[in-house]
Amino acid sequence: MSNAKNLSRYLRKLFHYDCRTGKFTRLINMSSNARVGGIAGGYQNTGYIAIHVSNTLYLAHRLAWVWMTGKWPSEIDHRNGNRSDNTWANLRQVTRSVNNQNQRRAHLNSRTGVLGVAPNGKTSFQANIQVNGKPHYLGTFRTIEAARAAYLKAKSELHPGSTI
Repeated sequence: MSNAKNLSRYLRKLFHYDCRTGKFTRLINMSSNARVGGIAGGYQNTGYIAIHVSNTLYLAHRLAWVWMTGKWPSEIDHRNGNRSDNTWANLRQVTRSVNNQNQRRAHLNSRTGVLGVAPNGKTSFQANIQVNGKPHYLGTFRTIEAARAAYLKAKSELHPGSTI
């Protein structure tokens, strides 16, 4: 689609968006597998829901934003961290920095599996947090729990965009 207004109008011909459930349902038959009243879209391996519109795959949360506002979003955050929860109350337009502040899980390559905590030798753990792209050392702790607590305390103070 050339712009968000056109896409919004076209979406309204194809689907109904329920802002309370976050689901898109079909208003027309699109194929034998995509019937009127059926839920549109499918889960991606990233946890997001995606919907085909005119041979283009769109993320459902971005379509929900276009549906509700008539504008294309720059960056959308799921307040509760659930990538498949596309209820209107759960979506907010934010900067990339704020979206990153709402991170809830450690990266897949994390050696501890705990957000903001890394091993420091064999018997201690180090807590760090990023603020405006710069790392901040929070200390070294004897237990992973203590390092996590320090990280969460700093996160509540330094990441105003976080919802945890």
